[in-house]
Formats: sequence, C-alpha cells, structure tokens
Amino acid sequence: MTRIMAAIAAATALTLAVSCDPPEPSYAGFADIPAAGWPYADTLDIEPVLPDSVAVGRLAVAVRHTNGYDYRNLWLEIATPMLDSVVADTVNVELADDYGRWYGRGVGVSYMTIDTLPGSYCLTRGRSARVRHVMRVDTLDAVEQIGLIFIPD
Repeated sequence: MTRIMAAIAAATALTLAVSCDPPEPSYAGFADIPAAGWPYADTLDIEPVLPDSVAVGRLAVAVRHTNGYDYRNLWLEIATPMLDSVVADTVNVELADDYGRWYGRGVGVSYMTIDTLPGSYCLTRGRSARVRHVMRVDTLDAVEQIGLIFIPD
C-alpha cells in the first residue's frame, strides 16, 4: 500500500512540476503617500528597477488603499520617460465592483490592486516616471501606495 501511495505522490509531483510555468520576472518601484492624503497637485516620482540599462516590456500600476477609500476607481496620469520622449497616459484603475466589493487582495483593511497598461514600453534606467491622481477632489484620502511594475518581454 505504501508503494502505491509513493507512486501516486511521485506522479502528482511530476505533473505539477511539468504543468506549472515559472513566474515571470518583474521589477518594481513604489512611492508612499502621506497619511494626511494625496493633494491634487502632488506628483509622485517612481523609478522602476530595471534588469538592464534599457529594457522593453509591459508596465503595470499597483494601487494600495484602505477600506476607507470613498470611490470605486482611481484615475491616474502616468508620464513615462521613453528613450527620446515622455509618454503620458491617463489610466482608470477600477478598485471595486458596482456593489462596493474590492477587487484587490490584502490583509486587514489594506487592499492592493494591479492593472496592466496597454502597449509596450522601452524604459531607461535612472529616469523616473511621474504619477499624479486626476480625481475631482483636492486631496485624495485612503490611498497608501502607488507602484509601477515592469515586466520584461
């Protein structure tokens, strides 16, 4: 009986090892938001760590917020330095569904949501992206951190 159980365990382990893809490498940079809130005019400088001096890949934005966030989405303007220019994107990050259930995962009252931006980006090490919220409030409360995650191609 133990031989059969050992064979089943070995077959299961082999199946899992063959079927699971290794995780994609990613490189990130995060900026903390003061507890007093995020004023409309404040721009965050975020420099994602890159695997090389120039890297091509996808970009995702991560938003960490508390249960006290009053809206179901967060509008961000992300200005990303490319090799010879700056590309500005306005992004709507949906944080909750129509019924107010948070999409993000977290512990306690802190949630994190990650949303991938469309297109491909060519970033240069040492050049920061600039992020600001474009919500219709002077100071945005209950947002704790904003991050940019670079996933190389």
